[in-house]
Amino acid sequence: MSTLVKNIIRFILFILVQVFVLDKIQLHKMASPYVYFLFILWLPFRMSRAWQLIIAFVLGFTLDSFHHNPGFHAAACVLVAYVRPFLINLLIPQEGADANYEEPSIKSMGGFAPYMLFISVLTFIHHGWLFLLEAWQFGNIWYFLVKTVLSTAISLLLIIITELLFVRKQKFRTNTV
Repeated sequence: MSTLVKNIIRFILFILVQVFVLDKIQLHKMASPYVYFLFILWLPFRMSRAWQLIIAFVLGFTLDSFHHNPGFHAAACVLVAYVRPFLINLLIPQEGADANYEEPSIKSMGGFAPYMLFISVLTFIHHGWLFLLEAWQFGNIWYFLVKTVLSTAISLLLIIITELLFVRKQKFRTNTV
């Protein structure tokens, strides 16, 4: 299956699961599970930063249109897409798995710990920015922090389950023909 078709199917599935399953789950208004932005994290290494930002905006805007929000998810997705390449450059050794693998995964990032750090940091950034935009203030800082941490924890659990259920086959690519 080509990369384009695979990513179109992923896009549709992540949006549908988020809107029709995960958005129905509210844990005492303190934790909201979000997994849809995993689509951004799984984008190919070689995709240009401009395309990543455009795709992230479209993903967030699509979810915002279902929620009737004025761009909260779009802003959070664009921020994640902007930070993603910097974090990949920090976590992947200089010889670069990005040249040998197509997209981020446990295998391509060099193990479970670097991949979990990558996922955790970007999940926390996404949730923190999203909840800050929703509240638009730090009026109750403890509510904001607890909601961000709990939602991040629930989302990370769902992301790990998603990784275990849907194993992505990563082939090691070499420079030889």
